[in-house]
Amino acid sequence: MDLALPLWFEVGSLVVLSTILILDLLIILKRPHIPSTKEASLWVAFYVTLALIFALVMWMVAGATPAQEFLLGWMTEYSLSIDNLFVFVLIMGQFAVPRKYQQEVLMVGIIIALVLRGAFILLGAALIENFSWIFYIFGAFLVYTAVRQAMPEKAHDDEKRENFVVRVLRRFIDITDHYDGAKIRTVVDGKKFFTPMLLVFVAIGVTDLMFAIDSIPAIYGLTQSPFIVFTANLFALMGLRQLYFLLGGLLERLKYLHYGVAFILAFIGVKLFLHAMHVNELPFINDGRHIDWAPEIGNWVSLGVIVASMAVATIASLISAAREKRAAVETTDAPKVVDSVGAGDERQVR
Repeated sequence: MDLALPLWFEVGSLVVLSTILILDLLIILKRPHIPSTKEASLWVAFYVTLALIFALVMWMVAGATPAQEFLLGWMTEYSLSIDNLFVFVLIMGQFAVPRKYQQEVLMVGIIIALVLRGAFILLGAALIENFSWIFYIFGAFLVYTAVRQAMPEKAHDDEKRENFVVRVLRRFIDITDHYDGAKIRTVVDGKKFFTPMLLVFVAIGVTDLMFAIDSIPAIYGLTQSPFIVFTANLFALMGLRQLYFLLGGLLERLKYLHYGVAFILAFIGVKLFLHAMHVNELPFINDGRHIDWAPEIGNWVSLGVIVASMAVATIASLISAAREKRAAVETTDAPKVVDSVGAGDERQVR
């Protein structure tokens, strides 16, 4: 029989993971640089391995179910977080952030996002604990989000505009037009100003919170443990910075990724809706009784859907990118037909 997660494990895990996050930040602050592909790969491998070790320890401490829920939650958050990278690229371009300082920007933005997500997770846990019908709303919202995700044109236009918080900051705070290294504050003609770095930190953090509005309900469709939800988010975000540099130009080639993300959101939305029916207490649905015929989708099915969705979207994107590249090369190498000098209507092939 699976055991509940003991308090010492939860507290100890948060202390260790927070320490790793702080050390990671200090390394970046001490030596800001553009990470090589090898360095980014090693960091991504480190955080993925750390997540798998964490799941194994959780299995040993509390049993299979919590470990499965963590793996599902982590994979879901990591998959959805890859979509965040597209927006991060836009933000970095919007504010012309020097590439040397992009690691620091991502790290600080991620820490801001973790704090905000923590509050959102606690709110979600309280709603689920007291209002089981919230699963209906979460499910419907995820399906709606999936539809929007599958039609990225409008979302892409929205991403190009600065968010409301950044616009308010610009209006009420004196901000310079130029960076001063990685500083948030600088002095110009004896007067203190904020640098654009403040706007970048806020934009990254708030944007990630907006993504959390989609992803937090999604992970609550896989587990109702606030600790597992938070640690899954923590591991997904800790590896996100290195993934940003590792993928680099590959992001532009993943043209169908949003369809994979949309399918995952829609699937979890349906799963949440079925779960809401299974635990139904709304008096105007089935007279307030549970709907026993509503199936509960198991963790292994969810895992298969998540992995298959991302694999199909990635493979399809890479195949499409390869075909487009081949077509471009063939067009470039095709012989050109021009008029020959003095040849009248005759054509000469070069």
